[in-house]
Amino acid sequence: MSNLLSTDPKRPSARSFSGDATTPELNTMNVAAALVTAAIILGALYYGRDVLLPLAIAFLITFALNPPVNWLSRLGLPRVVSTSLVMLTLVCALAGLAVVLGAQVRSLAVELPTYQSTMLTKLADLRENLKAPGIFDGALKTAERVLKEIEPEDSHPAEAPAPQRVEVVPTQQTPFEQVLSWLTRSAEPLATAGIIFILVFLALLDRRSIRDRFLRLLGGNFHRSTDAMQEAGARISRYLLMQLLVNFSYGIPMAVGLWMIGVPGALLWGAVAAAMRFVPYVGPLIASIFPIALAFAVDSGWSMLVWTVALIVVLELISNNIVEPLVYGSSTGLSALSLIVSAILWTALWGPVGLILSTPLTVCLLVLGRNLPQLRFLEILLGSTPALDVPTRVYQRLIANDADEAVEISNTEIEKSSLIAFYDRVGIEVLRLASEEHYRNASAEHRLRLANGMDTLLDELREQYPLPLSQEVGPAVFCLGGKWEIDAMGGEMLAHALTVEGIVAVSLPAATMTVDYVANLDLQGANIVCLSYFSPRPAISARHACQRLRRRWPKLRIVLALWNAPPELLANEALEGLRADTVVTSIEEAVRRIHRIVDPEQANASQMAALPANDAKRVDALNATGVLEGHKREALDALAKRAADVFDTGAAVISTIHEDQEYFVGQSGKLPNAITDEVGALLPMTRNDAICNHVVAGEETLVVPDIERDPRFADNETIKRWDVRFYAGAPLRSADGLIFGALCILDPEPRTLEGNEIKLLESMAADVVAAITDSNSLGDTSKNSEPDSLSAILGVPAR
Repeated sequence: MSNLLSTDPKRPSARSFSGDATTPELNTMNVAAALVTAAIILGALYYGRDVLLPLAIAFLITFALNPPVNWLSRLGLPRVVSTSLVMLTLVCALAGLAVVLGAQVRSLAVELPTYQSTMLTKLADLRENLKAPGIFDGALKTAERVLKEIEPEDSHPAEAPAPQRVEVVPTQQTPFEQVLSWLTRSAEPLATAGIIFILVFLALLDRRSIRDRFLRLLGGNFHRSTDAMQEAGARISRYLLMQLLVNFSYGIPMAVGLWMIGVPGALLWGAVAAAMRFVPYVGPLIASIFPIALAFAVDSGWSMLVWTVALIVVLELISNNIVEPLVYGSSTGLSALSLIVSAILWTALWGPVGLILSTPLTVCLLVLGRNLPQLRFLEILLGSTPALDVPTRVYQRLIANDADEAVEISNTEIEKSSLIAFYDRVGIEVLRLASEEHYRNASAEHRLRLANGMDTLLDELREQYPLPLSQEVGPAVFCLGGKWEIDAMGGEMLAHALTVEGIVAVSLPAATMTVDYVANLDLQGANIVCLSYFSPRPAISARHACQRLRRRWPKLRIVLALWNAPPELLANEALEGLRADTVVTSIEEAVRRIHRIVDPEQANASQMAALPANDAKRVDALNATGVLEGHKREALDALAKRAADVFDTGAAVISTIHEDQEYFVGQSGKLPNAITDEVGALLPMTRNDAICNHVVAGEETLVVPDIERDPRFADNETIKRWDVRFYAGAPLRSADGLIFGALCILDPEPRTLEGNEIKLLESMAADVVAAITDSNSLGDTSKNSEPDSLSAILGVPAR
């Protein structure tokens, strides 16, 4: 354990838990300013609700009505006509619904007196049952008698005379006064409804101008402001649509069920149930009161009431546990806790209407938090995404002495991918974070908790993923920590990953690679030694360790695992001075490299792309498109150039995989050292050498952040000529699921793609497929029009 406390250079971290260097006084001032600002905003929302409520309701209705208005406008109708038609349709629908429901209400009002005798009879029966002696009556009487005996006699003062009851009889109003009173009470809601109607009409009519003005108000980065507006619109529109579907899926079965049970006004109560679900939490409860009360009043027995309650309970269970999770998904991006807290807050500010608007308004706050750095705290407070990434969560659980939860998180991540992927994305990152925080913030107790917790975590993973080989086989690989215990933990992860892949490996306890330690080291039976280093400057220590090992075992193969090394140390010139056979930077790279050393033939065979089962059919479909004849070269070159420009890469190619060759049917940018014809077009290459062959075999997008660090491609001489480090290829998938090849983007510098960028690349690949399979598709695509799938991702209408 002492090695964990040994010295190691410090390095800054973006994921560090350390606070800033501001003084306590400045922090206090910032907190005070934030609290005052929040109080002012809440006060403005509360006292300005008479003005803000109509604006918020109009804003919500505009989001709901904008899609049909846009659809009518795309059909060629003027904007004012489209808006008028949608508003007229909405008014007519509401009026028709009011007529139907009004008829139901009048029918119920006529029939209610006939239910009076049934209600009185049931209430009388209930009263008699309540008056009957119960099992607690004797106990209550005994308690009353004991209390009377305990109380002193003088504790009961003389009873004062009962107060005289006075009844105030109001003056009878004239008919004119009654009408005036009714108009006074109804004027305010009618005026508010009229204001909302006008605001919605004007917002729909002048949407583009309002959007531009809002962008101008936000100022700054137009890209960020545009993304914020598009995300808010998409999330709110999707939420409203999903809410409408959920409400209909609840209201229609409710109406049908009540009609089958025999409850009067089934259509009315179904409509009420659907409408009240717009009110979170309390709406369904309020809506259920009316059919239950009516079932109690109508039926002389109890069966109708029981069936009605059962219907409501079953529909609630289905809606809450099946329909809503299936339909909503993560449409709003809000956490469950933030939904409840926001409902309480908006209800306190704006009453019942605030409760209805709570989710859309909170979604807007979430979007602002995601796109404006000054409001990033809103995303942390409101968002459904975890506030900490997985490595940080595991590290925090370990230093909090909660190894059990760290193991639980680890198992969840392994189920999503694999053990090797977990070690790469989480395990090594946890150790990297531990090495960075070793001196910056970690105390001695934190270091001890980390060491014990990592021991528990690795022991649990070794038990769940044991050795697939017999223990009688001697070790082929020894994994050693280069300097301190964190290095040794990285070696343990690598040894476990190797054993899971069928390569016998053992890890040795933490030690420093001194002369005495190497002299006493027993590596009998080992062919390979892997030295693990987390130091950002491991060159001197690694070189000395390699020299000492080579002096004692000249034929030993040495693999350096430099988990935290800077890019300049990984250059070929720097690596030659380390005296190692190879250098790796990830668990997956180490496993593949060592596999090539242990069994080169098997490694090469296992890392070759598999042949798809439908390869013959795929090749026939590719031939049928005629793309290999070169007639669509100009259009495909334009799409390749668009991909290179969009992703800002050095080159982009569109490749197709034939029986044994890779043909390039579209290209943008030149690869100086690649084999090309006289005009610079890439010549075909063998299928086994093609990275795109792995895209065809895997039938999914392949991203290689650094080709030099991926053993599958790093030693490929053909790919080396291209002088590229980054590769990303999206499959060219036909309508019947056949993969023709890939749309690839290439860059001379290592990089990676975010999830939304991968979707964008796949969308552009779909446009390439449309161009390949449609003889008339590319004439306009490369010039004046945006492809539909790309437009959907970018959030702009197709022209």
